[in-house]
Amino acid sequence: MAPTSVVVKMENPNNFSLVQFSGEISEKGSKIKSTKQLTGLLILRLQRLASSVFNSIIILKQRAFFKRREHTRKRWKILNFLKIVLILAFLTLLFEIYAHWKQWNLGHMIRPQEVTTIAHAVYLQWLSIRADYIAPALVYLSRFCIVLFLIQSIDRFVQCVGCFWIKCKGLKPVLPKKASSYYPMVLVQIPMCNEKEVYEQSISAACNLDWPKDRLLIQVLDDSNIKSVQILIRNEVNRWKQRGVNIIYRHRFLRTGYKAGNLSSAMTCDYVRDYEFVALFDADFQPNPDFLKQTVPHFKDNPQLGLVQARWTFVNKDENLLTRLQNINLAFHFEVEQQVNGIFLNFFGFNGTAGVWRIKALEDSGGWLERTTVEDMDIAVRAHLRGWKFIFLNDVKVSCEVPESYQAYKKQQHRWHSGPMQLFRLCLPSIITSKISAWKKMNLIFLFFLLRKLILPFYSFTLFCIILPLTMFIPEAELPIWVICYVPVFMSLLNILPSPKSFPFVIPYLMFENTMSVTKFNAMVSGLFQLGSSYEWVVTKKTGRSSDTNLLETGKKALEKSISESDIELGGEVDEKEEKINKKRNRIYRNELALACLLLTAAARSLLSAQGVHFYFLLFQGLSFLVVGLDLIGEQVV
Repeated sequence: MAPTSVVVKMENPNNFSLVQFSGEISEKGSKIKSTKQLTGLLILRLQRLASSVFNSIIILKQRAFFKRREHTRKRWKILNFLKIVLILAFLTLLFEIYAHWKQWNLGHMIRPQEVTTIAHAVYLQWLSIRADYIAPALVYLSRFCIVLFLIQSIDRFVQCVGCFWIKCKGLKPVLPKKASSYYPMVLVQIPMCNEKEVYEQSISAACNLDWPKDRLLIQVLDDSNIKSVQILIRNEVNRWKQRGVNIIYRHRFLRTGYKAGNLSSAMTCDYVRDYEFVALFDADFQPNPDFLKQTVPHFKDNPQLGLVQARWTFVNKDENLLTRLQNINLAFHFEVEQQVNGIFLNFFGFNGTAGVWRIKALEDSGGWLERTTVEDMDIAVRAHLRGWKFIFLNDVKVSCEVPESYQAYKKQQHRWHSGPMQLFRLCLPSIITSKISAWKKMNLIFLFFLLRKLILPFYSFTLFCIILPLTMFIPEAELPIWVICYVPVFMSLLNILPSPKSFPFVIPYLMFENTMSVTKFNAMVSGLFQLGSSYEWVVTKKTGRSSDTNLLETGKKALEKSISESDIELGGEVDEKEEKINKKRNRIYRNELALACLLLTAAARSLLSAQGVHFYFLLFQGLSFLVVGLDLIGEQVV
């Protein structure tokens, strides 16, 4: 008699189904000939019962999830607002041109007998309504945004002064005595999801870390849903395991919670309790061999230290204009923001990778939670509320990539700006009721969240993309030159100081930051009010560039030889989508194109009033939006 077997097929990780049952045991009309058959039948029924219960739980969970998604499907349609403003601006421009041609706008008093047409009367009525009602409201809004702009500029200037003070005084974290002989148990985690381009270099860099082998374990946390990629990553792990590296491949069947769910699941393994620290590296990060020796010793004799964060460097920062502009932003973020907050406050937002956590601090803070798309910032805030301290090491650098296409960068920025607003909604009660000092509460609420995460995208979009072009049609609410020229250029120069080689890009950087404000503003509103795609996580596309090209090419060749046809058959069929070769193409971004039309329309209107600086700013800003809207910046993607 053939043995009873049950085959479980998983097309979707959330849907289990019994697709095959073979054997001679039948549920009806068969005779139980032995105790083994009875036991097998009971086990089978228990399996089916457990499977039914499990499927019911999954279905209920999915229904609850989709119900929540339907509740939050009311999307923040910024494009509709821009279309309305653009249409009104264009019609107003045509009317203003006609009035200019008829010389109705010469500014002298118009007598009733001089009004000869209905259009002339409508234009005079428009001037009266504009001056009495529209202009005052726009002036109040612009003044409010200018105040926010100045507050944020002062905050950034103070941070730059703090960075200058650190440089002058040589302030930086100091290793404790006898740290060179400190070798605690360290767990290295590499979360990844369909990272076909970069998995090899990240695993290779982690396996080459200079640390005692018996005190180091590497977890490759693979959330890939493409079977061919799973096989590649598993084979790479086996190749290093055969070399004597203590490395484990781990794949989840239920891939919920994105990266946070992946990390949380990995921390539940029994062997994790034997380790004191965990180092995190995203799939495109390549730490130097001495990374652990430069970071872990800081924990010695410092029981309140929960996190040591290293700085990022970028192997593709000079690839195109988009990567150069990103390098300016991120260099300022690490050199100024992270370093100043680390030295003076012992707190900053965890960057999600290239850092070492004390496992006790993670557990004390509640572990990884799946409630937002910024699980790194979430755990950092909760650890800060629990009294843990952070250290930022500006001298320890880890190589990685920045997105080379605008599509990938746009999705990344949407997640980075919607997530903090989700987190702010969730953490505000905890911050208010926490036992930390009033100053730390003020810093978290007003500086960390409101000023740098909410106010910055709000005034950038409102002031420079909406109010400024509208003032061309409402001259009574004209913005001063120092608001649109002097202060922004000065702040851009401050941003470029950490990367002085980028000085020639100061004007493109200023224009591009204003262009990105529409994405950041949209993301901020979506996260704050839980609209649209604020809970979506899209893995940032990588190219697989490496700081060591020869090593990468050698590894690829060895990997190709190690994969056989039998491996592919065991793992499953190669995803058909991966086999297709598509041409790269440009995308169209409607929000950016709508703003380009609005700004260029306002630039045309400014010619009627001979406003020089305003015209040039609107012209170049409109062209910047046009370039981005047509996807002419960065690399195109499939």
